[in-house]
Order: sequence, then C-alpha cells, then structure tokens
Amino acid sequence: MLRTLTIPSWLHDVFGEQQQPLEMVGIIAFGLGVPVAAVFLAPAAFAEVPIWRSALALLLIADIAAGCIANLTAGTNDFYAARPRNRLVFLAVHVHILAVAFLLNLDMVMAAAIWAYTIAGGVAVNALPRGSGQRVAAGLLFAVGGSALILLAGQFPLLAAVGLLFMLKVMVNFAVDHRAEART
Repeated sequence: MLRTLTIPSWLHDVFGEQQQPLEMVGIIAFGLGVPVAAVFLAPAAFAEVPIWRSALALLLIADIAAGCIANLTAGTNDFYAARPRNRLVFLAVHVHILAVAFLLNLDMVMAAAIWAYTIAGGVAVNALPRGSGQRVAAGLLFAVGGSALILLAGQFPLLAAVGLLFMLKVMVNFAVDHRAEART
C-alpha cells in the first residue's frame, strides 16, 4: 500500500489534507513544466514586460497548471467536498487569467471573457447535484469554451493556451466532485 503524505494545514486549500507521493510529483512536474514551456514557446510575451511582471505571470501560470492536476486528486477533491463554502470562495478568488493577461499586456477583453465564462460555468456545475451530471455538464461547457479558444488561438496563442488550462482547472477539475459516487 502506498504511503500518503500529510500536508501542512497552510497548504490544505491547495493539496487537501493528504496526498499520494506520485500525485504530488505529477502536480509539481506539470506545474513547473507549463511555465517553462510557455517561456520557450512564447518568449516575446515575457520579453516585452519587466522581469518582475514576467515572474509573477509565470507563478500564476504554474498555479493554474498545478491545479489542473491537484484538483483531480482524492486529497484536494475530498477536502473541498467536505467544505462546500470553501469551494465557492475558491471559485470567487480565481482571477488568475485576468492577472496573467494584465501582467503580460495580453488582450484584457479576451481574458475577461475567458474568466467570466469559466467562473459562471464553474458556479453552475458546482450547483448541480453531485455525480455524473456534474461531469457531463463540465465536459460540455469545457468543449464549447475550449473549441472557441482553439479557433481564436491564432490571434491570442498564449492567452488561449493558458485559458484552456484555466477552464480545465476551475470548471472541470475543481467544480466537479469527482468522488461523489464513492462516498454514497
């Protein structure tokens, strides 16, 4: 049996109370890999702003990427399933895509559209009864929003890529209680 890691209380909102070691490796690897890839694949976006703005944007991109994985783990999912109010607060404070766009001088109207769609979708999915209906609704909303972003990727490549991860993190992986059936 795999040993679980006990997470310090100040990180419970990020990782939950317990995590599997291999899941932590995946969270950290993806969380670090995406911003590194962004720098190599979209260097102009980072070169055109002061280094402190690039650094903050990269930290936010890392958080978005890491959350794509963390929000699927039992540790994070179960932590928020037991704390519905925390889930709503988490949704409310997710302005990452707006901050990334501001910091990198990306299109704020597009960022606001991605943010509004994602948060509204996340709130709607979260309001549904726990179970497969949440997954289907989140998948549908992600497919619609993701298709739009893919079509706009030529105009806004970095924003579209980060926006896709933001939608996945918040609307699909976080707003859905992925283990609801296991607890019933």
